[in-house]
Amino acid sequence: MAWASWTTTGVFAGRGGVRTEEAGIVTGDLTVHTTWDGREADVTVQYSGTSQWFTLTGSPVSCPTEQESRTLHQEVVEAVRAGGGTTVLSTTETYH
Repeated sequence: MAWASWTTTGVFAGRGGVRTEEAGIVTGDLTVHTTWDGREADVTVQYSGTSQWFTLTGSPVSCPTEQESRTLHQEVVEAVRAGGGTTVLSTTETYH
């Protein structure tokens, strides 16, 4: 079974932050992590330097290939920087 993951540290969330399932809106210096299991991608964020991860609202999302999940990760990183209450769903509207 295919599997891959990507982590980007030091991502400062733009105004309005990102929306998570567990903590609501998260702002500040974040780490973005995407795990792909061969079928879908799970996207989580954490405050940089901490151990607790929060699921980005809309995650997991269908991703049939490793390349698509890598592209999704980068687009989420860019959306987190933009802020505005980012969710995976708002990111994938332009992605897919």
